[in-house]
Amino acid sequence: MSLLLILSFVLIFSLVMLAVSLGMKYLEDRRKKSVSEMLLTVEGSRPAAVSKLLKDLEEPGRSPVRRVLDACNFTRSAEQRIQQAGLDWTPQQLATYIVVAALVGALLGFRFPLLLTRGITALVGAAVCSVLPYLFVRRKASKRLAEMEAQFPEALDFLARSMRAGHAFTISLEMLSEELADPLGQEFRALFNEQNLGATIETALRNLTRRVPLLDARFFASAILLQRQTGGNLSEILLRLSHLIRERFRLKGQVKAASAHGRLTALILTVLPIATAFALLVVAPGYLPGMVADPDGRKLIMAAIGAQVLGNVCIRKIINIKV
Repeated sequence: MSLLLILSFVLIFSLVMLAVSLGMKYLEDRRKKSVSEMLLTVEGSRPAAVSKLLKDLEEPGRSPVRRVLDACNFTRSAEQRIQQAGLDWTPQQLATYIVVAALVGALLGFRFPLLLTRGITALVGAAVCSVLPYLFVRRKASKRLAEMEAQFPEALDFLARSMRAGHAFTISLEMLSEELADPLGQEFRALFNEQNLGATIETALRNLTRRVPLLDARFFASAILLQRQTGGNLSEILLRLSHLIRERFRLKGQVKAASAHGRLTALILTVLPIATAFALLVVAPGYLPGMVADPDGRKLIMAAIGAQVLGNVCIRKIINIKV
């Protein structure tokens, strides 16, 4: 029984650290969204809502599951995240995967009751496993956006060279969409197709910034829109923007190298208590059960978990340098 209690404390600690990480990621996404909205105001007024040139027809008889997802605002956010990940899933499929993963986690928890009771273990297993499909989509989206961010300077250089050679912006955009590799090439092809089918360049650019929520894409769209309103040498603007993005990459690399010690410290301090607990269970099985059985010992363990979470949050705040 004492071994199960120790394992339960270790599992709860891991879940708390996962919840803290997800919370910090949510706050970071909110901050990025706020910055993106401020960048969109460079035209002097807030832009109109993003509209699609081609809209999907609504089914006259939507399924109850689809209505529930729409009511929870799950469909729109899931569509954006899946699109950013480059997957061919639908929101209904993602919701199905989440439900199936939750059922699998509940069955595993009921079959292997590592926590106090089978019910608690099943609930914790369902909660942990239900997050896995969303984390997979989020990971794919982050990886794809990172690849786009690395491609952006070269794409801007291509546009600038093409316009210096005498091509119009639309022709240069078409050439870029054909020559640039995916995943960024796919988004520029969508941009060209939208404006080629009749959408205004403002609408097409805003759709691009919605599909590619990168700061570089916001800069690119703002530069194009400002140049169309005020005039100027667009190729020179794009070259300067490309240089700015490369300098930001260089600075980001320096900051990442400078904060490597802090990130390694956070990782070690997070993993070390869990590894130590498992090592003590193997080396000295009778060492921790007494502490777990004692009421004061359980309070000390909970206090240690809280201090560990607080320390991890503080370290992340220190090393999270904005560039």
